[in-house]
Amino acid sequence: MGVRRGARELALQALFFADIKPQARHDAVQLFRDNYITDEAYLPFFDTLTEGVLDNLEEIDAAIANRSKNWKVYRMSSVDRNALRVGVFEIMFLEDVPDKVAINEAIEIGKHFGTAESGAFINGILDAVSADKS
Repeated sequence: MGVRRGARELALQALFFADIKPQARHDAVQLFRDNYITDEAYLPFFDTLTEGVLDNLEEIDAAIANRSKNWKVYRMSSVDRNALRVGVFEIMFLEDVPDKVAINEAIEIGKHFGTAESGAFINGILDAVSADKS
C-alpha cells in the first residue's frame, strides 16, 4: 500500500473516531494519531487530510449536502460520510491531487470499510462535486 493510500485510510478512521465526540474532534484526531499511527511516513499527508477536513468541515458538509438527494449528512453512515469528507477536501482544496484520483481513492476506501453500496454512493456525490468545480 502506498503512503498516500495508507494516510487516507488512517484519516478516514480518525475522522470516524472523531464523529463520536463532535465537540472535541481535533482532540479525538490527535488521540488517534498518537496511539494508532505506527509509521511516521503517513503523518504528513494524514495531518493535511484531517486538519483540512476539520478546518473546512462546514464547507465540506455543505458541498456533500447540496449534492446528496434524500440524504442528510448526519444520517449517512459514518464511513460514507468521512470517505466523502476526505474526497471533497481533496477535490476542493488540494491542487496536487487530480479529482479522478481523489474520487477513486474515496470509492475504494469506502468499499473497503463500508457496505456494498458505499462505492456507488460516494462516486455519485464526488462526481457532482468535481463537475461543479469545473
